Amino acid sequence: MASWADAPAGDLNPKRPKSAAQLPLLKSDRQTIRLSDTVLDERLRGTRFVSITPRRVLNSPKSTGMDYWSLNPYVGCEFGCSYCYARYTHRYVVERAHDAGKITDAEFLDYRGAHGWEAFEKRIFVKEQVVGALEADLKHVPLGECIVIGTATDPYQPAERRFKITRAVLQRLTRCEGLSFGIITKSPLIVRDSDLLLRLQERNELQIHISLITHDAVLARKLEARSPVPASRLRALRKLVDTGVHAGLIVAPVLPGITDDLPHLDALFAAAKDAGALFVHAGALRLYAAVRDRFYMVLQEHFPELVARYTRAYARQAGAPKEYAKALSRRVEKLRKKHGFKNHTGMIDRYRPAKMPVQGELELRGSLP
Repeated sequence: MASWADAPAGDLNPKRPKSAAQLPLLKSDRQTIRLSDTVLDERLRGTRFVSITPRRVLNSPKSTGMDYWSLNPYVGCEFGCSYCYARYTHRYVVERAHDAGKITDAEFLDYRGAHGWEAFEKRIFVKEQVVGALEADLKHVPLGECIVIGTATDPYQPAERRFKITRAVLQRLTRCEGLSFGIITKSPLIVRDSDLLLRLQERNELQIHISLITHDAVLARKLEARSPVPASRLRALRKLVDTGVHAGLIVAPVLPGITDDLPHLDALFAAAKDAGALFVHAGALRLYAAVRDRFYMVLQEHFPELVARYTRAYARQAGAPKEYAKALSRRVEKLRKKHGFKNHTGMIDRYRPAKMPVQGELELRGSLP
């Protein structure tokens, strides 16, 4: 299977003439890879699924600046949430491939979109043969650290029903011991993997975060074009908890002027409690440059009175203004206490170990008599 997703920029010069009689002196002399050769499926509405074989699947804390390792089985997401910050990751993959000469100019336009964000929900990259790359990456993860699945795109988006990349990842991870895992998803499909989740948390810590920003189905449809309805997500949360899986709700992002009022959040916390959530986390909207154009279109259509407010608030930074973030945190904490949820930082701040063995060493020890 052709692989270009992790190639360094500058590998190929698409304008350089190539002779069929010449052998490639370096890897950089390979012919351009056409995405049409790796298309796995195409939906009637135009969504196309393309196979990529990455050399790496785990992103280290050093490379992302976060306190945990991250893993995303897919690049791009059919749910197409208007506020999703991960649109920039899809654009980055496509632009890097084009800069390296791995895709043609025509493919670049198709897989990037006119403004860099349109193709995020229409051109989905599927990380096939993921287990081999994961096997190698796990050897570098110290015991006690945290791996979060679904930080950029939903690991249980509709494509997972066919390709089962996330399930393959979980099957490998059940052999791990002494790590912490988080999974973030909007999809009830996660219930399918309850057997693996239970096995995973036998020797590791696990938190499943069901993502839901509103209990209002009509409002959700305005903001999240094709995501599962709120009621189905809450039912999935209940099923997971009843099965014994450690699961809760993540309310992210909270949208200023849209979903941040007290009655709205109170109803959401109450719904989480009724569904058996073991925790609730919440955070304010972050608007990266690659996302603003898409999100502002939704604002203009459904909340035009908020456009000027957002433009001022997010003019100089991606994060919400500090005073707003503090006020939101106080509101969330009051609701946690009201509905009986403990206030803890979740899967992030607890895992900052000193020098420790890594998974490969642990499995080697486990194989000795």
